[in-house]
Amino acid sequence: MDSQQRNDEGKSFSTDENKHPDESRNQIGLTHERSVTHNSGSGKKGGVYKEIVEWTKAIVIAVVLVLLIRQFLFSPYIVDGESMEPNFISGERLIVNKILYTFKEPKFGEVVVFDVPEEKRKFIKRVIGVPGDKIRLEGDDLYINDVKVEEPYIKEVLEEAHAKGELYNNTENFPNNTFTESVVPEGMIFAMGDNRSNSRDSRSIGFVKDDEIVGRADIVFWPLNKLEFIKHRY
Repeated sequence: MDSQQRNDEGKSFSTDENKHPDESRNQIGLTHERSVTHNSGSGKKGGVYKEIVEWTKAIVIAVVLVLLIRQFLFSPYIVDGESMEPNFISGERLIVNKILYTFKEPKFGEVVVFDVPEEKRKFIKRVIGVPGDKIRLEGDDLYINDVKVEEPYIKEVLEEAHAKGELYNNTENFPNNTFTESVVPEGMIFAMGDNRSNSRDSRSIGFVKDDEIVGRADIVFWPLNKLEFIKHRY
């Protein structure tokens, strides 16, 4: 009996209460580290979420701005066809200033883009006549208010054709059988393509209404080797 009691008393039991203080501190430290690690992971996830939200906001704002700019300020336009050669070639990309004519009227020599509702497409042409101008085109001779006007934007091609004994404009004059009125009415312009023998313009579609004008072509931005501001004054 005494021997069994002594053996039992000699056994060591491990309980939480009997743990060494250093061991308890280690366990507390581990628990704290796990807590910090967990919180750190949550913080990272929260940071990523915030960043995604910020990027989404920025993209949405950028898209809205682009749409507003295209709708009210500037718009791209692709030249389609040969009617503005040699100054504009089919496939070139232009930036059209849509707000300019809110503050000023179109002027002689400016290159404009306008809607042609009957054909459900847009044309790019050069302003030749504004309200009150009397327009007359006889071959390669342009008269505004009965005064012959030089056209420097097609000077070289005119000279080349004349050197061959040919007319650059060998098709349609103005006025003609289709459009007999030569004076540009209020709220309209008279526009022609630079390629006079290959252009469907006011000679065949009539005067262009102001509210059909999309804007003035101001920049060639493609191809890059032709990047430039468009010259409207000569």
